[in-house]
Amino acid sequence: MNQDIYLETRRIILRRLTEADVEHLFELDSDPDVMRYLTGGVPHTRSFIVAKAMPHYLGFYERFEAFGFWAAIEKASGAFIGWFHFRPFRENAHEIELGYRLQKASWGCGYATEGSLALIDKGFRELGVNKAVATTMASNKASRRVMEKVGLRFEKEFAFPGEPFPGWSAEDCMEVTYGLTREQWMSSIS
Repeated sequence: MNQDIYLETRRIILRRLTEADVEHLFELDSDPDVMRYLTGGVPHTRSFIVAKAMPHYLGFYERFEAFGFWAAIEKASGAFIGWFHFRPFRENAHEIELGYRLQKASWGCGYATEGSLALIDKGFRELGVNKAVATTMASNKASRRVMEKVGLRFEKEFAFPGEPFPGWSAEDCMEVTYGLTREQWMSSIS
C-alpha cells in the first residue's frame, strides 16, 4: 500500500492532506450547510484555510506518527469527499477524538459510518487507543446517529464553550460527547 495512504475501506481511501488540498477544503468549508454545526453556517474564507486550517491539519503529521487529519477520497470516482480526523482529544494521549466533515453530496451515503468504523478498528487493533471519543452539537441528529452506529455511547451534554452562534440561543448550542473504551469495543466484536 502507498505510504501516503493511511487507510482503505471498501469505498474510500484516507490519505494525508497536502497543500494541494487547499481548494478542496475551501470548497467544503464554503458550504453553509456543512458549516451549520461548526460555525453557525458561516463559511470559512480561503485565506483562513491557507493561514490557519491547513497549517493546523498538517501540523499533526509532525507531532504524531499515526494520528491526525486525513483526506477522504471516493475510490470509484477519485473525488475528494471530505476529511476525517483521529487525533488526541484536547491533548490527552489516552483518548483519541474521531471527527469527520463531508461534502453535502456525500451525506446519507454511509461514508461517515464506514470511515469511522475503520478508524476505530485501526485505533483499537493497531494503535493502542484506550478510548475513542466524538463531540457534536446536541441538535446535530445525523452526526449523533453516525456515532451511535459505530458503537460510541452517549456520555454527557454540556454548554458550548463560547458565545452562541448568531441567531442561536445558548440552548441551541449545547454539545454532546460520545465515547467507546477498548473494553467496550472488545466486548462488541466478540
